[in-house]
Amino acid sequence: MKRCLFPGSFDPFTKGHEAIVHQALSLFDEVVIGVGINSKKQGLFATDKKIAHIQSLFCAHDNVKVYSFQKLTVEFCKEIGATHIVRGLRDAKDFEYERSIGHMNHAISGIDTVFFLTAQAHSAINSSIIREMYQNGADISPFVTNPELLV
Repeated sequence: MKRCLFPGSFDPFTKGHEAIVHQALSLFDEVVIGVGINSKKQGLFATDKKIAHIQSLFCAHDNVKVYSFQKLTVEFCKEIGATHIVRGLRDAKDFEYERSIGHMNHAISGIDTVFFLTAQAHSAINSSIIREMYQNGADISPFVTNPELLV
């Protein structure tokens, strides 16, 4: 079985993230979405709410699992038996950042990173902007499926 890990803070999990999972399902038997917990960062949405939200989006897919983790991404990959890390790329800036991390992850673990290009329709979606909109009372439903599940 080919299993990959799609890691992130997912604060919140956007329609762009959803699309990346669907792309990954075309290559992998199982996609594990890893909600990373960084004790040095305070997310806007609670981890348990993020996990429940993501699980609701993929409830029809037995081959999509959602877990939280608080360790190096490659260590979590080893723990769950993932052979690849999946990342989405919106632009050249994302590529430069993700390429460096991918090289480091491979150097320390042998785990490869697979990059998927974000669909043009989702390329402007940015979780930081979505959080700002949410905090200011704007409707985020064009960018986040079922955002009411996050609160």
